[in-house]
Amino acid sequence: METTIMTPSFHFFNATERISFGEPAVTAVLKEVERTGSQRVFVLGSKSIEATPSYQAIVRALGHRYVGQFSGITAHVPQDCVLAGARAALAARADVLLAIGGGSVIDATKVMLVALKLGLTTRSELHDAAVFAATDGSARPNDAADWLRMIAVPTTLSAAEFTWFAGCSDTTARVKEIFGYPMTAPRAVIVDPIVTLDTPMSLFLSSGIKAIDHAAEFMAMVNVDPCVDAFGTAALALLSKGLPRVLADPKDLEARLDCQRGMAMSIRILEFGARVGASHAIGHVFGAHAGVGHGYTSCVLLPAVMRYNKAVNAPKQQMIAQAMGCAGMEAADAIEQLVISLNLPTRIRDVGVKREDFQVIADKVMHDFGIKNNPRPVTQTSQVLEILESAW
Repeated sequence: METTIMTPSFHFFNATERISFGEPAVTAVLKEVERTGSQRVFVLGSKSIEATPSYQAIVRALGHRYVGQFSGITAHVPQDCVLAGARAALAARADVLLAIGGGSVIDATKVMLVALKLGLTTRSELHDAAVFAATDGSARPNDAADWLRMIAVPTTLSAAEFTWFAGCSDTTARVKEIFGYPMTAPRAVIVDPIVTLDTPMSLFLSSGIKAIDHAAEFMAMVNVDPCVDAFGTAALALLSKGLPRVLADPKDLEARLDCQRGMAMSIRILEFGARVGASHAIGHVFGAHAGVGHGYTSCVLLPAVMRYNKAVNAPKQQMIAQAMGCAGMEAADAIEQLVISLNLPTRIRDVGVKREDFQVIADKVMHDFGIKNNPRPVTQTSQVLEILESAW
């Protein structure tokens, strides 16, 4: 009897219990706190988000359950804002954290949850806790019930709310450290297009390219579970059509919701074992080293990474282009064409990164977890430099 060799695959599900799409955030937040019996809700955001009508409406609706807020979260999640936010939440005796904002707000809240659980109060203690505490997000620690949890209301398409790990910047070393703790995944995610109306257009659109980066890098892997291509294809179609519609009509809530659904599908490909590659790895370093927003890093890096990888995954890249409605076009060109149409930057020189920093950046990239997963191996800084030069 002939033996059939099968390729195994695994699906991993994190600690998020429910996701709401399209329900008004005010209503959905109240349902969630009532469902779980939360009585002391502490709200986290940034200075700009704190001033938005959606944020203020949610805070008002919480009524007596509202016990305070911290709006000092800034881009790239510096250690000091994490420690300050954790102190404020502890002083308020919160029984749940409500994060309203983009990737920085939600990532900062995750790291605050780690700080609160482990009793971390200094930069040094944060640094020592920057580890992957589990091999995947489906792991549940023995003390899972003791963790404070988060409700996330995203205002961008960064997708931080769908993961169990977060980046936090060591501003002295200018590096981003990763905290991977399964119980930091939000207990509930509330996806409402209305809360994105106050998000600056360039931020919304560039974070959409970040979502495309997720789908494209996941799909670019070879020998992956079929669900990777299925979710990736659907995500790319929704985002490629939805982002131009939002630019054309900022008040088109259906288009915004399509983008949010595409974003959610793109990042949930992680559940099927796929991993990001060089675009994300270099982007992580750009953020901490040069202060570049992660949406913009995807705009300037993803096409160059696609071109670098084409030698080993050309058929997968054809699928990416086709999913974006650009059959017959190179995937890198299709992505670049979309970025240009959204009036976003396409070259590294346009986002404030200095060419003379390339060697330092390349050295840091070699320590990022994402670089180890790139379809075409990147084992030397010279290969990172090749990508950087092609995108300059």
